[in-house]
Amino acid sequence: MKNGKLQVAVIGCGGIANQKHFPALKSQEDKCDIVAFCDTLKERAEKAAEEFGAEGAKVYEDYKQLLQDPEIDVVHVCTPNVAHCPITVAAFEAGKHVLCEKPMAASTEDAQKMMDAWKKSGKQFTIGYQNRFRTDAQALKRACVEGKLGEVYFAKAHAVRRRAVPTWGVFPDKSKQGGGPLIDIGTHALDITLWCMDNYKPVSVMGSVFEKLGHLPEATEGNMFGPWDPETYEVEDSAFGFVKMENGATIFLESAWALNVKDSREAATTLCGTKAGAEMVGGMSQEGYDLVFNETTGGILTEEHISDTGAIAFFEGANGGNDATKECKQWLEAILNNTESLVKPEQAFVVTQILDAIYKSAAEGKEIKLN
Repeated sequence: MKNGKLQVAVIGCGGIANQKHFPALKSQEDKCDIVAFCDTLKERAEKAAEEFGAEGAKVYEDYKQLLQDPEIDVVHVCTPNVAHCPITVAAFEAGKHVLCEKPMAASTEDAQKMMDAWKKSGKQFTIGYQNRFRTDAQALKRACVEGKLGEVYFAKAHAVRRRAVPTWGVFPDKSKQGGGPLIDIGTHALDITLWCMDNYKPVSVMGSVFEKLGHLPEATEGNMFGPWDPETYEVEDSAFGFVKMENGATIFLESAWALNVKDSREAATTLCGTKAGAEMVGGMSQEGYDLVFNETTGGILTEEHISDTGAIAFFEGANGGNDATKECKQWLEAILNNTESLVKPEQAFVVTQILDAIYKSAAEGKEIKLN
């Protein structure tokens, strides 16, 4: 702490840092200063420091050097997925609080290392699932807590794009990301679903992973972000999972950057309970989200709509700052007040465990049993 403010460092100064983390942290100047910026491309860190940094902010190319600074209290990890584990572990060993971007890790093994390091550190830890802070997600969670749906025994996690393959950064690079749409956007849909169900005990997973469109030149036509390069595309274009929970509940997860469907749905869930159902409709094809509750009222089937015009996931022109600001504010207050973050590490671990199991099930052609 310096002048009553948390001293924050950001490791990885690419798209998600610039579109989400820097503006959100800057909006909380009463609680923090961004004092260190690290990126393997030094000019990118220098640009971020000039635009968002506190006076005297430092720039690094090596995160290990950054972590040696005893004045840094908090680290935001905004790197490609496979780097989440070593950086987060090193940050905890250096005595820092850590917010790591989603997903927690590219594998269950790496996620476990992060959990072990966190528990030894005594510091705060959270994962960047900002969609929990959306108005509709908050309303759905409250409805579940209040028992409006009854027992939720079946759910669908939606993360499907018709044609929106990211063409920047390292998204198609399997060695850096660990996978494609499943680990990138499927992670958000699964997180919302598990959180609303408040069910984190998976026992088995079946998965299918497809590489059908990514290598087809003709499939790149009409892509929202322009044509991708089929020659360098290394990850799946769609993936699906069937998850059985300890109590018998079932979750179907669908994820795709490119799939021949009419409508797209992203960071959304459908919940089916014994008293009522709920469905998030939105993402990519629609502006904002429409939360629909369905039940029986007075002997007839009824629907109740709750609309949220907020945007999703920080695409150009989207007003995504509100959810990022809420996430950042809650995170910093959790550190300052020694309270729990909304996104608990144990919950994020289960998300990674399930995603990893879907990939393994598809590769091995069999059901994966989980402890």
